[in-house]
Amino acid sequence: MQVQRSGRIVAAMAAVLLALPAVAAAAGTSFLGQRPPEIEAQRWINTDPLSLASLRGRVVLLEFWSPG
Repeated sequence: MQVQRSGRIVAAMAAVLLALPAVAAAAGTSFLGQRPPEIEAQRWINTDPLSLASLRGRVVLLEFWSPG
């Protein structure tokens, strides 16, 4: 059961990642070849502040949310 759920999550994430270039093209913007902006956060949870350089070569999942 857990394997099926994980498979569905991976499939959903892949679908979103594959759709991103089409969404950017439709909006007339392209970020290909540009460096991403540095990560800025007022508070880090469970870690010291990280930089893009320290994350290079790693898979990173960013979760954005806003309270109520």
